Amino acid sequence: REKAARYGLNISDIQQVIATAVGGINVSQSVEGLERYPINIRYPQDYRNSPEQMALLPIVTAKNERIALGDVAHIYVEDGPPAIKSENARLNGWTYIDIENVDIGSYVERAQEIVKQQGELPAGYSLVWSGQYEYMLRAKEKLTYVIPLTLAIIIVLLYINFRRFAEVAMIMGTLPLAMVGSIQLMAYLEFNFSVAVGVGFIALSGVAVEISVIMLVYLNQAYEHMRSDCKQQGIKPTVDILRQAIMDGAGMRVRPVMMTAAAIIVGLLPIMYGTGTGSEVMSRIAAPMVGGMITALIMTLLVLPVVYFLWRKQSIPK
Repeated sequence: REKAARYGLNISDIQQVIATAVGGINVSQSVEGLERYPINIRYPQDYRNSPEQMALLPIVTAKNERIALGDVAHIYVEDGPPAIKSENARLNGWTYIDIENVDIGSYVERAQEIVKQQGELPAGYSLVWSGQYEYMLRAKEKLTYVIPLTLAIIIVLLYINFRRFAEVAMIMGTLPLAMVGSIQLMAYLEFNFSVAVGVGFIALSGVAVEISVIMLVYLNQAYEHMRSDCKQQGIKPTVDILRQAIMDGAGMRVRPVMMTAAAIIVGLLPIMYGTGTGSEVMSRIAAPMVGGMITALIMTLLVLPVVYFLWRKQSIPK
């Protein structure tokens, strides 16, 4: 600075000379039809390919004197970081980690335990888990109201269709028991809850409700048909007649329900056991659906007709 001041120069003047010599400066544009190309002027490579040559770069002072860059600056090569990263006005460094065969939540949880065992960080230092893990936390926060909202929408749609809370309760009652299979399969595969698993549960809810609605619609049709036949024949419905009608109605839906469940399970098994790109996410979406469809199938074919029979039995005079 003192040497530059003697010649009437400041730091910005010297930096401008270096920037012009190394990076060049755009002085105009070349117009070629609709395209524009900048015209850049800088020193030839022979004048800027070494510190010795850079020291010979000429500088014109305010008094029109010509001096060399080496007269006011010491030029040398020093290694440094390619970029200085900062976030929230704090310097930071990034450590990138690629994980395989484990979900992000489980890995970060174990990693946090290991870091905690190493002791506390020095004063002024902090550790933040970011990247996909941060996105996962945001997605989990959204799932806390997306899942209840999904269930509420399902309940409203079911009530609009059946107009009776008893039938809505029977259908919604299959969901917790359908999820039993999901939880058991996830425990067997050692999957923890994640965003992908939450998506699988939402998809399972839709399919389980769908096959339950199909079964319940035909049970209602069988019940109404039974009442109509009894009225035409002039007899009163009995428990045995009701039981036979429900068995007939349920039997008509065995094949469609089993085909639906089999198609979903067989289609998702390769995804659940896949090892390709993205399999860590897709397998955790497929697992809840595969396990849940097994128990949902049992609930729909065996339990739902029994519950429906017990409900309709109350309307049969003793």
